[in-house]
Amino acid sequence: MLRTLIGVSALAISMAACSTTTDAPAATAAASQAAKPVVKVEDKYATSEDGTKIHYVASGKGPLVVMVHGFPDYSGTWDHLTPKLNDAYRVVAMDTRGYNLSGQPVGVDNYRMPKLVADIHAVIKAEGATKATVLGHDWGAAQVWHYALAHPETVERVIAMSVPHPAMFLNQIMKSPDNSTYARNFQKEGSEANLTAEGLARSVRDPAEKAKYVEAFSRSSFAGMMNYYRANYPAPLKPGETAPTYPKINVPVLVVHGMKDTALLSFAHNDTWDQIGKDTTIVMIPDSGHWIQRDAPDLLAAQVRSWLDIHPTK
Repeated sequence: MLRTLIGVSALAISMAACSTTTDAPAATAAASQAAKPVVKVEDKYATSEDGTKIHYVASGKGPLVVMVHGFPDYSGTWDHLTPKLNDAYRVVAMDTRGYNLSGQPVGVDNYRMPKLVADIHAVIKAEGATKATVLGHDWGAAQVWHYALAHPETVERVIAMSVPHPAMFLNQIMKSPDNSTYARNFQKEGSEANLTAEGLARSVRDPAEKAKYVEAFSRSSFAGMMNYYRANYPAPLKPGETAPTYPKINVPVLVVHGMKDTALLSFAHNDTWDQIGKDTTIVMIPDSGHWIQRDAPDLLAAQVRSWLDIHPTK
């Protein structure tokens, strides 16, 4: 397939060069006709097994790709990536529980990983699908790792951004405990009192985009956000305690990491391949921090689209 793609690209370049020198208006018309049409985006809801309503936006037709955001974020974080995929894929972007238009149950127990995994499963079922590619960033990446472990029968591919496989994440916590200080502070009672919508959106540079983030965070649950950390952030192993083991994930996996991330470190992805039974692709982006979808949106979109295309579903 790679040879075919290269051949097609070379032919396209050759034809473009001829058009530029001999028939520029025709080339412009052809480019206009080739422009992708805008795909309608729908607001939809799924109901998780505990009754929590999960809001998501969906567009396109084709194999299902479910995208899961992290902290602090919402479904709009995928607005650049979605149109790069939805001409060939059914693309779904969730608001995870506690955020934006999704339900905001009270209490730490309502944010434990099995419930987060059940939310992803509910969205897949709401789409009438039996299988999906799951893509996540930050806490969303943690969720898709655990989803793949809990529901291997429904997973076609895994794309994890920033947060490593659970086994590798624990390894980072043990080797670099200072990088978990922020998370331990989030776990403290009352930490949500320090949060504001404007403060959570401070890393968003574009003013129009920031306004959308502030709006989404203003209707979110700050306690719910902190409960992700209280319910799920791993504790270091105690002396003599054995690290948990996991079954291998037997689907192709793509890992994308920004090397300027100061909380989640690049070395934590080492040996990910030992946890995967299929091919594993790891992309390190030197100039990106934690927010890869903002720092390197075009590169991320190109990597995700090309990787999906060369790992077709059956």
